[in-house]
Amino acid sequence: MLDKKNKDAEKLLLQVKSMAEILDNIGAYVFAKDLDGKYIYINSDVANLFQMPVDDIIGKDDSHFFDLGISDELRLNDLKVIKHKVAIESEENNSVKSTGKIHTYKTIKKPLFNDKNQVIGLIGISTDITTQKTLETENKNQKNLLDVILNNVDAYIYMKDSNRTFKYVNSRVAELFGLPAKDIIGKRDIDVIPQEFADHFWQTDKLVFEQGEKIVINETSLGADNKIHHYLSIKVPCDFEENNKTLIGFSTDVTELYHLKEKFKKLANTDELTGLYNRRYFFDNAKHEFNRAKRNLQALGVISIDIDHFKDINDQYGHPMGDKALLKITDLIIPTIRTEDILARIGGEEFLILLPHTPKEQCQKFAERLRKLIDTTPISITNNIQLAIKISLGVAVIKTTDTCFEDMYARSDVALYKAKSLGRNQVVIID
Repeated sequence: MLDKKNKDAEKLLLQVKSMAEILDNIGAYVFAKDLDGKYIYINSDVANLFQMPVDDIIGKDDSHFFDLGISDELRLNDLKVIKHKVAIESEENNSVKSTGKIHTYKTIKKPLFNDKNQVIGLIGISTDITTQKTLETENKNQKNLLDVILNNVDAYIYMKDSNRTFKYVNSRVAELFGLPAKDIIGKRDIDVIPQEFADHFWQTDKLVFEQGEKIVINETSLGADNKIHHYLSIKVPCDFEENNKTLIGFSTDVTELYHLKEKFKKLANTDELTGLYNRRYFFDNAKHEFNRAKRNLQALGVISIDIDHFKDINDQYGHPMGDKALLKITDLIIPTIRTEDILARIGGEEFLILLPHTPKEQCQKFAERLRKLIDTTPISITNNIQLAIKISLGVAVIKTTDTCFEDMYARSDVALYKAKSLGRNQVVIID
């Protein structure tokens, strides 16, 4: 019988030692306290934390080891477990006296009961998450800083994967789409913007995914103001997940610049007063039409127009009135030309009309109709002033011996001066 009791005692002692070995190597702080908050058990990690032998800790409360004036969370949680007989899981910030450092612990505490189900203390296990919390705080601060930067950059910034799903959008993209960022992230582009624009963007997105290279491209989209906006977009491949390709897009609204460029382009090609094409635009396009007509053996005509005695109008009524007369004449000529024709003011009172696909006889008839229109239409420049303006016209058509458009233009110019020398207000054609 005695041998059996000895064996049972040895077995129990072995179990206790095994349990102690496990608790000493669990990688967490394990402890038990009585109702007065005094330690009745600690594992080796607690002893190492307090930098004291186990026997010097047992029987003492937390006031010996923690600066409770800095943080009282530990004591309050202990009281809650004992008083309410509940288990709690919480994060505690405690200042260890031996090191002076504040640590953050993820702690689970449960009431300790005796055989009569009476609370006699508590047991707890704490894991030091100080480093984790520091990293979380740093990551949160970095994310907040990044959000501030990205939300205030003058660009639309977004991330999208190869399934057309948005992974991130900054506040400017959210404003553009008219939705909160949280209602865009995780959704496909076709679910948040009109199909035609989503597909338009997707064409260049696909190039990034297929080529794996950065691209720079101009794109258009319908804005919240229901107007077309123009963007300069930079799209860069950035694969965060092995089987899910991702790109980062940076789009800058260049609508104002686009319209400004279009305005400058128009100004570069048009006459400031009349809005007609200017000399440079006319001759650049006339050269192209000449080469096409020569190559395809097609007809081409040009008419040089000069307002008769225009200097007298400026001298008698002043240049502002002369400008009004030019505008009135322009308004008369414009409805007479076809879509493919090119009408230009090349200087002063001189105009040119290029007539593609128009043989000699039709050019001459058109010029005569135009001369007659101006001749029979009084030009009102004020309520009290009406001018009987006349024009002279010189006509030339393409010839097989012409080597360039200037050959045609020179003949029309000669024809114009001949019309003037013959008394003005007439049409002259030179073969």
